[in-house]
Amino acid sequence: ASSVGAYLFADIAHIAGLVAAGVYPSPLGYADVITFTTHKSLCGPRGACILTTNPSLSRKIDRAVFPGEQGGPHVNAFVGMALAFKLARSDPFRQMQAQVVKNCAALTERLHQRGFRIPFGGTDTHLTNLDCGSVSGPDGTALSGDQAARLLDLAGLVVNRNTIPGDASAADPSGIRMGTPWVTQRGLMQAEMVQLADIIADLLQATTPFSLEGRKGGLRRARVDFATLEEARLRTRSLAEKAGIDFEPTRHGYPHYYYLDDQFKSIDDWVVLELTGERLRQFLDYAVSCDISALQPGDSSATSLETPQGMLDGALTCLSPYEFRFSLPAAQAALAAAWLRDLSDGFVAFDMQDTAAFPTLRKLPGPVIVRESGAQPVKKRAADLPPALQGKPDPSPARGDYKPYFINYPQRSGAALPVFTWEGNEQPLRRTPLFSLHEKLGARLIPFAGWEMPVWYSSVLDEHLATRQTAGLFDVAHMGVYQVEGAEAAPFLDSVCSNDIGGLGSGESCYTHFLDPDANVIDDTLVYRRGSEKFLVVVNASNDDKNWAWLNAVRTGSVRVDSRRPWARAYGRNAILRNLRDPKEGEDMRVDIALQGPKSREILLALGCDSQTRRRILALTRTQLCDAQVGGFDLIVSRTGYTGEKMAFELFLHPERAAALFQALLAAGAPFGIKAVGLGARDSLRTEAGLPLYGHEMGVGSGKGGQGDLGVAEGGFGSYVKAYKPWFIGREAYLKREQERTGVVARFRFTEKGVRMAHPGDPVLEKRGKVIGWVTSCAADSEGYLTGQAFVELKNAEEGTLIYLFQSASDKPGKAPAELRPGDRAILATPAVVVSRFPK
Repeated sequence: ASSVGAYLFADIAHIAGLVAAGVYPSPLGYADVITFTTHKSLCGPRGACILTTNPSLSRKIDRAVFPGEQGGPHVNAFVGMALAFKLARSDPFRQMQAQVVKNCAALTERLHQRGFRIPFGGTDTHLTNLDCGSVSGPDGTALSGDQAARLLDLAGLVVNRNTIPGDASAADPSGIRMGTPWVTQRGLMQAEMVQLADIIADLLQATTPFSLEGRKGGLRRARVDFATLEEARLRTRSLAEKAGIDFEPTRHGYPHYYYLDDQFKSIDDWVVLELTGERLRQFLDYAVSCDISALQPGDSSATSLETPQGMLDGALTCLSPYEFRFSLPAAQAALAAAWLRDLSDGFVAFDMQDTAAFPTLRKLPGPVIVRESGAQPVKKRAADLPPALQGKPDPSPARGDYKPYFINYPQRSGAALPVFTWEGNEQPLRRTPLFSLHEKLGARLIPFAGWEMPVWYSSVLDEHLATRQTAGLFDVAHMGVYQVEGAEAAPFLDSVCSNDIGGLGSGESCYTHFLDPDANVIDDTLVYRRGSEKFLVVVNASNDDKNWAWLNAVRTGSVRVDSRRPWARAYGRNAILRNLRDPKEGEDMRVDIALQGPKSREILLALGCDSQTRRRILALTRTQLCDAQVGGFDLIVSRTGYTGEKMAFELFLHPERAAALFQALLAAGAPFGIKAVGLGARDSLRTEAGLPLYGHEMGVGSGKGGQGDLGVAEGGFGSYVKAYKPWFIGREAYLKREQERTGVVARFRFTEKGVRMAHPGDPVLEKRGKVIGWVTSCAADSEGYLTGQAFVELKNAEEGTLIYLFQSASDKPGKAPAELRPGDRAILATPAVVVSRFPK
């Protein structure tokens, strides 16, 4: 370092104790500056030191260190550090540090013997790393360091997730890091390190890693065997109890520590467990046999709870949607509590025998608190129920035979409910509350989805560019707007939607889909959570009547919702459905106005509001919403839209106020360059953004050339289907279809300007001339190129792939190439390139 005018700096924070004990080389005498902490292997209080033997550097360091940035002048810390330094000079300390290294070597060697790869070839310090990728699942997914660390934490072993050589990102590491100073301080030796390594190996090797689809690639997850996890807890406890300690520790039970052999206080040999949680009702829908929808506050029902170690019988009592009590015989209480707690944690596997349902993916919603209650037990048991007649569904809520799913669902048969069918009736064109205003603004009006709507006001390109550069204002009051309310709103919506609706917090929204039992797309939709028991649902205008009929039929249990159990009814049948465009809803009626573009927030706030409302709107991030009074309008303000703009709003208000709001926004936005935007630019904007249109990228009419209609994953939106949900309409069919899927919708852009427009159904070819798909949408983008979407084979959907399109392809045969003569014209495919699925 000195030869090039540099200082040699050594940070020995982790190994300071080893260096002090002489079991690891010291940089003292070599490094110009040495830093270390006192709370790691030095085993002292939290603090740090800077050492140098250079007087000039010493003065500079002293001037650079001051309280506040590097820490405060805490005398108690100084005393603790001084004592740690004194102890570090003793023989027992040196012996302990030598044992730390021996213990780490023993732990590492045993893990290697158990089949794990050890990065860096081993260890000669207090730290070791383990490659969790040594464990992989049936789909080839390697166990991640994050999942391994979480599982070990549940077993009572605290480790760090850690990147290892070969990892692409610290956000998804493949390794874990472990250190032995603390266990050595507790008196554990090499023999106990072998036991510890075996606990780790047994637990991780009993784990099944797998991948879920995420927006930016696969998400690594894992499930573990219940018995192995519980045994690991007990073995870890045994080691901890064996270790030395020089004070009487405080004993902590649930939620910090809980075991399969826990003892519970009983009343007449019965125990009551209190269950609480925001998503408890949904958790119990899946966990126990009885029909939760049949239980109102104060009601009790016999029920069964299936565990990997046998079925447990008891009674479930509803106190509120968020609090239940489970009464059961005392001999079963510890198993019930452990199983319910592990289900809540989300790592234990269940129903693994039901391979047709892709059980590894399943996870119950949580968290749920399971604790002992001193309440009087309700002595009912499912075993006391009369047997079901000839395997037929029993209407008794306790048996839950009409539920679509619960863990270890028994074999039953029953009368199949009818398949939902829809045939829309021709109706006169409808008009939104803004129709007269559109006429005054000079809009060109056309029929669309049963409505008379503006296609443009000035030109599609002008309106497209205004939205991208300043702001565009859209009449979307033709969209269907529903509200789902009540304690069973989330269970109902999670039955009919493929996304995780119950997982939304108040003021959050998500994009999702209604699927039929065969995973065909009924519609795509946005769901907004306005409160704990209030959800707004916005659907396509073209499917509004169909969606309303479907949701009501599901709620009343009059249509088939599950192909394997065609007699089953969905969860949440007590949810309240309201159509907020129906005049009977009075003051609660709502329609949608969209304000989209980089200046949209400034324009919205220009209408005027109080400071608190202003802060609330400014705080909204994408997909969030709030209620707000702005410019005298009572609004639901949501940062969502159908243009791909990062700054965009949808404004829901009473239809009688819609025209006034539209005019007010046009006036407030005039200095910014706002434009009213019609359906033409709305379509070009969503196409440029890679967003789907029902009937084009998915749903009825999207299939071409003998190919069935495209589903959610074919449309490129598989990450919005949460396959970890134990059940929703179409789940199994969707996952089976996903196994066989060969193509996906990709976004493309023509390589040159001035080419002909492509239309839905136009063939797409790869570079050797093989037809690989068809166009689903195409429009001019902000830079004057034609950009579109096309369904293509998976291998041709990668960004940068060159493809060719026959625009407006003729269905009439032409001349054979051999017959072409000078002057003849031949149709050539136009080149395009696959671009990112969504604009960057």
